[in-house]
Amino acid sequence: MTNSAYRRSQLEALVEAQGGCRATPALLLNANPYFDLAGEEFGRRLLLTTDATGAEYCLRPDFTLPIVSDYIAEATRQPAAFTYMGPIFRQRENGAAEFDQAGIELLAQPDGDVALDQVLTFARAALSIYGIPARLRLGGVGLFEGLLAQADMPDAWRPRIRQRFGHKEALERLLNRLEAAPDLPRSEQPTRDALVEDVTARMVAAGLSLSEGRSPEEIADRYLEQQALDAAHVPAETLALLRRYLSISGDVLAALRQVEALADDYGLMLGAPIRTIRRHLDKLGEARIEFDAAFSPRLDYYTGIVFELLGRDGAILASGGQYDRLLERLGARAPIAASGCALWVDRLEAEVTP
Repeated sequence: MTNSAYRRSQLEALVEAQGGCRATPALLLNANPYFDLAGEEFGRRLLLTTDATGAEYCLRPDFTLPIVSDYIAEATRQPAAFTYMGPIFRQRENGAAEFDQAGIELLAQPDGDVALDQVLTFARAALSIYGIPARLRLGGVGLFEGLLAQADMPDAWRPRIRQRFGHKEALERLLNRLEAAPDLPRSEQPTRDALVEDVTARMVAAGLSLSEGRSPEEIADRYLEQQALDAAHVPAETLALLRRYLSISGDVLAALRQVEALADDYGLMLGAPIRTIRRHLDKLGEARIEFDAAFSPRLDYYTGIVFELLGRDGAILASGGQYDRLLERLGARAPIAASGCALWVDRLEAEVTP
């Protein structure tokens, strides 16, 4: 057996040792959930096809979505553990479009902290099979959401800032826009009914259809929403708070001390999410751990703690964390705790020195 084959057999054994159900989702999946959840950016990487009715499908681009979709369909809400190892399909700038992933998904576990510890241990054990030192990048989605909830700003801006968390360029553009916005008194706005009537009259006069495309009601609502945002001023002190927080990065213990100092300066109560991060550090042993306050996957269903395990040149070898909002987004009737991670098998193998 070659060294590569031996490492793969060891990884296979690690997957089986987690005690979960081995998941084997279909290779051909409905593409709509991926577009709905991950947007056009991820959608461009899908390998797509259509059936005779025009319905759009994709070759399996990950395991998490079909695993949790099947779990929701069973409607048991019982604790469940799933593991997997097999091919996925994505268009990539470099490398084949078909490659293997391995991973674990823990759903509805009674203790979310214990579940995340198992996920982290699984990811570190995978790296040890390949002889790769653990270099961990942590992010605190729950920590940022706690800060955002307490920051002094109009409520209309909180979800927009949260949606851009993890998109550094997009969030930077938004903060620049908010800094440049003048603090002007809000002018009196027409009522919604009056605005709808005005838009309707203008569309009829222009010969535009009231039923095709955006309706007068939708146009009026969008206008009023934009006017409300333009009038909702975010204080300069709050923008300074956000920039200071997002700039924190480095050794995890030093970074958390900076977050604690920031919380003291602004009178924020962030003790609970900080303590949660510290508790998980005790399970990570001698791993090299960095905390990046601005780090989050570009998906808003992640919650709590998120992480990446990095290779020598910064390649992402494993990624995951807590994603308690995903199952509700896919149709679950109540929140269901979830933790998991995915391993990029080809990247793990590429890290091995010949």
